[in-house]
Amino acid sequence: MKWMFSYLKPYRAAVVLAPLLMILEVCMDLMQPRLMAGIVNDGILKGNLEHVWQTGGWMLAAAAAGLIGGAGCTYYSVRASMGFATDLRDALFQKSQTFTFRNLDRFTSGSLITRLTGDVVQVQNLVQIILRMLIRSLFLFLGSIVMALAISPSLSLLLAAAVPVLFAFLYVLLRLSVPLYRDVQKKLDRVNTVLQENLAGIRVVKAFVRERFENSRFRKANEEHYGMSVRAGRLLAVNMPFMTLALNLCIVAALWLGGAQTWEGGLEVGSLAAFLTYTTQALMSMLSLGNTLVNISRAKASAERIDEVLRTVPDMAEPEADRSRSAEPEEKTGAAASPVSNGPRPIRIAPGRIEFDNVIFRYQASEGEPELQGICLTIEPGQTVGILGSTGSGKSTLVSLLPRLYDPTEGRVLIGGVDVRDIPSDRLRQEVGIVLQQAILFSGTIRDNIRFGRPDAAQEEVEAAARAAEAHDFICSFPEGYDTVIGQKGVNLSGGQKQRISIARALLAEPGILILDDSTSAVDLATEARIRRALSERLRGCTRLIIAQRVTSVMEADKIVVLEDGKIAAEGTHEQLLAGSAIYRDIYESQTGKEAIRHA
Repeated sequence: MKWMFSYLKPYRAAVVLAPLLMILEVCMDLMQPRLMAGIVNDGILKGNLEHVWQTGGWMLAAAAAGLIGGAGCTYYSVRASMGFATDLRDALFQKSQTFTFRNLDRFTSGSLITRLTGDVVQVQNLVQIILRMLIRSLFLFLGSIVMALAISPSLSLLLAAAVPVLFAFLYVLLRLSVPLYRDVQKKLDRVNTVLQENLAGIRVVKAFVRERFENSRFRKANEEHYGMSVRAGRLLAVNMPFMTLALNLCIVAALWLGGAQTWEGGLEVGSLAAFLTYTTQALMSMLSLGNTLVNISRAKASAERIDEVLRTVPDMAEPEADRSRSAEPEEKTGAAASPVSNGPRPIRIAPGRIEFDNVIFRYQASEGEPELQGICLTIEPGQTVGILGSTGSGKSTLVSLLPRLYDPTEGRVLIGGVDVRDIPSDRLRQEVGIVLQQAILFSGTIRDNIRFGRPDAAQEEVEAAARAAEAHDFICSFPEGYDTVIGQKGVNLSGGQKQRISIARALLAEPGILILDDSTSAVDLATEARIRRALSERLRGCTRLIIAQRVTSVMEADKIVVLEDGKIAAEGTHEQLLAGSAIYRDIYESQTGKEAIRHA
């Protein structure tokens, strides 16, 4: 949990002032029993009314000072904890933005949401507890012990016997509670994951009448979280009765032994009352300290989960961090390459040749069969390449290697002779545009979504991209036009409309390489044909990779690649594949209903 200190540095003044003000309040609280003892011993028993009034005035002044200290401590502890939590959430969100797809496969969306919300709240409360309750409980406990010892060393032996037993009890309680609360947070992760999946796919759930199944699935996750929470709560429920029993036993013993000393004249009545007050304060502080430590143990589990996210290193090294590969292999020809020095060389991304050099890829780096096996493919600048294959053949996986959504397990992916791993990811992804089959839109206006990659684009450019994507007409049909607010995930748009806005978004970025991952599946054939023509006119020098289920979408491509079981089964033009690929002929004949004419 040492990492927390770095996020508290900006609030060091509040972190220092809060405990100091709490110590002031504790000191004032510790004065009250001694002043009360003076009123009883020297005022009431001796009939000295002036002493009563004078000491009472000091008690009021001490109470006022304690009020200032307590209020000030609360103010600064809240300021420090809230600022700490705000910065921590920012850091976690920014860290999650650097994660690769492999990292995101490890941390589910539900788990990340829990860590950014519930876990951050836990450690926020931890900071406030440490700055306020822990300081108060600890100093009040120590101060009460010292004051009780000053009043009666013999009676203080009661506390000397009780305190070690109570501390041992708290230690065992903490050791048992930390793993339980870690499991509680994991169960909460599962609840959030099920909830997120259900809300994201609510239309599918209703379409297939699976409400009962989803209710059952959520109920199971919720009950598992409930069961684990009850286990943790049951363990901690022992704390209060045990500590209360110890407190009452100590008070009874103090009354019995102290009463005897008072009867014999060895201890004044006011001093006995003050001793009982200090004993009560000490044991109540220990009870509070126990509850505080339990809360700390719960927050410790959350802190470990947050630290796990912060310590995760993205598994794709940027070229500045990994310069073992040359950014420009062409310079190595001829004379021997000079050693790398003076920082990374600037990368120039030209619309060059795309090469997949014996690429092998596994989603789990060292487990199972590879999703892509021995892919060797060359795409010339400005070519349009269609990629066909059955579901699970590796089409989307293949193109995801170009913008480095994943890195190949073996082999290389090169653009213009440069390994994509030698190109800074932000530069690379500015040059590689991608339109997914499942269009992802964000809350905001249609204009905002189209300008997502180029926020400074002019309205004329936005409209030109929308026209090329066959989206301008339906956008203008809305009363608000380009200012139409899109609901969550584009709920107020059809599938085809969302896809066309996504295409317009990619076109506006003017990438050198454009990947269309079955991005016109919800568009009719006539509209798709118009989009293809517009793409050819607008992106003349752009290299296009088109993943499609319909053979008609790629028939006019310069090259068609047929994938099967993660391998290239065939490649060539439409005519070449009709003549030489049985798999392609089967796809063509099944979709068009025509028998393929085989050319010699």
